[in-house]
Amino acid sequence: MRRWILLAIPAAVVALPILAFVILSLFSRRPSNLGVANGRLAPCPASPNCVATQSGAGEQRMAPLPFHGSPAEAMARLKQTLQGMPRTRIVTADESYLHAEFVSALFRFVDDVEFLIDPEARMIHFRSASRVGYSDLGANRRRMVVILNAFCKQ
Repeated sequence: MRRWILLAIPAAVVALPILAFVILSLFSRRPSNLGVANGRLAPCPASPNCVATQSGAGEQRMAPLPFHGSPAEAMARLKQTLQGMPRTRIVTADESYLHAEFVSALFRFVDDVEFLIDPEARMIHFRSASRVGYSDLGANRRRMVVILNAFCKQ
């Protein structure tokens, strides 16, 4: 019996935080501030789990993606790029806006990624933000670099 307790305590110490993360990811809801308001995507929160082209400072800020061809061609390339990525679901897409959800492999955390095509500037603005937690350890920035590189290679 004593041996079983000595084995159960370390297992519980490992399992409880994992279970907490899984429960947290299951109960996360889609944010209400997604979409375009006044021609812009929502600003990043103060937490370091977001990157965007139209808001943020320092590590949160990224440059928009220039595109060639028509806005419709850019949106088609963007959709094709995202559809090739694992654990990705396009939620909403029209001629100038796209919202996708990315699910992490381990804890099933959902990140919301939005794109807004600016046809006059020939740029694609984006915002990538975690739904839960404070830090994402750079996951949103790394994802956007992968997406931008894949988009440019098409």
